[in-house]
Amino acid sequence: MAKTSGLGDNFYAGGFDLSGDTQSLDKIHGGTATQQDTTDITQLGHARLGLERDGGIDWTSYMDPAVGASHAALSTLPTAAVICSYFRGTAIGNPAASLVSKQINYDGSRPSDGSLLFKVSAQSNAFGLEWGNQLTAGKRTDTVATAGAFWDNLASFAFGAQAYLQVFSFTGTDVTVKVQHATTSGGSYSDLITFAQITSGQAPQAQRVQTANNVTVNEFLKVTTVTTGGFSNLVFAVMVNVNPVLGVVF
Repeated sequence: MAKTSGLGDNFYAGGFDLSGDTQSLDKIHGGTATQQDTTDITQLGHARLGLERDGGIDWTSYMDPAVGASHAALSTLPTAAVICSYFRGTAIGNPAASLVSKQINYDGSRPSDGSLLFKVSAQSNAFGLEWGNQLTAGKRTDTVATAGAFWDNLASFAFGAQAYLQVFSFTGTDVTVKVQHATTSGGSYSDLITFAQITSGQAPQAQRVQTANNVTVNEFLKVTTVTTGGFSNLVFAVMVNVNPVLGVVF
């Protein structure tokens, strides 16, 4: 069994790369909320029903007041949803977890040794935490419309998928990021998930898009960028969560 450490990881929130300003990821949790006890008098142990999905990511951040760094991203305590993404290492196919969340705090502490750290918690909003796989090797930079390298998911699944996009910077008229799939690595790729078009001034940002739960996701997946008006720089990251069974999102 191949075991790995947590070295060389990345962490993004709302299109900001917080990796270099994050001391630790204190908790990444998901699953169902506290389950309802449905034990009846015939049973010898507890019986429970799963309830609503939940999730959250807690982390410790350094103070970085630079433009586009952690303080600018976190200190506003946005009321809108924030999409957070954890990338275990930076390689296509590596595990990744994403969360549509509400950032509920930005709690600083300055002990007598002079250090300055902030505790931040993002709690799930409308969706639970979703574990999946990286379709870009961490952050990817495209300067023209590009078809990326494929990832082999080893099998096709018939229950749809969800994908997350983090956009860190963009220069140009427009670009659209797509997740495409095919039955063979060198075959004809078709669109599986299309994110909303990005135009000038729309970065940083993040998106979550899902298919219907009866869509077949073919074995080979890749990320492609297309444009109508042209662009010169797009820095972004994508992960996908392919549902292995009906009605269950991991």
